[in-house]
Amino acid sequence: MPHLTIQVTPNVSIAHEESFLKALNKVLWDSGHFGKATDIKARIVPVGAFLVGVEDDEQVNGFVYAHLKIMSGRDILIRNQLAEQLLATIEQTLGAEQSGRVALQICVEVEEISTVYHKKMLNE
Repeated sequence: MPHLTIQVTPNVSIAHEESFLKALNKVLWDSGHFGKATDIKARIVPVGAFLVGVEDDEQVNGFVYAHLKIMSGRDILIRNQLAEQLLATIEQTLGAEQSGRVALQICVEVEEISTVYHKKMLNE
């Protein structure tokens, strides 16, 4: 834990996905709220079909939706801090890459994971 899932519309450009994920994981690690760097897991999930609004037929709008799931016990201030740090990193990393070709919306949600969560390490 934590798990970070990034959903990205196909009209949003990410030049180096691995570098992007590494930057996000580093922000989470540097926050000091997680025990081991290898606990932080991130992935990008491309969005196939999407619509922003009701009439964006040209798809001039796109979005990045970051969903961070963490174990319970962190107060609202910490969850807000993590969301703000992720949002700032996404903006810094991807903003310039869009070159005005798409209006980019960035959304970040931080959610506590269910208390019923099991994890097992293999080959350790």
